[in-house]
Amino acid sequence: MEHHSDSLKVMVIDDSKRVRRTAETLLKKVGCEVITAVDGFDALAKIADGHPRIIFVDIVMPRLDGYQTCTLIKNNSAFRSTPVIMLSSRDGLFDKAKGRIVGSEQYLTKPLGKEELLGAIRTHVPDFVPLERAS
Repeated sequence: MEHHSDSLKVMVIDDSKRVRRTAETLLKKVGCEVITAVDGFDALAKIADGHPRIIFVDIVMPRLDGYQTCTLIKNNSAFRSTPVIMLSSRDGLFDKAKGRIVGSEQYLTKPLGKEELLGAIRTHVPDFVPLERAS
């Protein structure tokens, strides 16, 4: 696979294959390189290897939930400044507050559409220029 060094690396951590596939499809269409992980443990190894510029993480996951995953990312000095966007099917104030406490930059409610994903990327990765592919 030929990867352009200027394509934006985005990580999507979600235990749902459907969510990962949807996000990956949407992001690839706008020219992002997508790294997916099924849970926090899987993600941490891949973050060290891939150095994504922005990370989307689902809150409800087995083994290591999104809050714990975000805490681990933010506790690592190499990734502390990487924006972490929490994903949840719940739109509760408590969840959002907890997301802020663990250091996440934003909270998105599922289901995710292209606008939500792109909006978050544009906000936190200002130099990102999406490709507009006709597909």
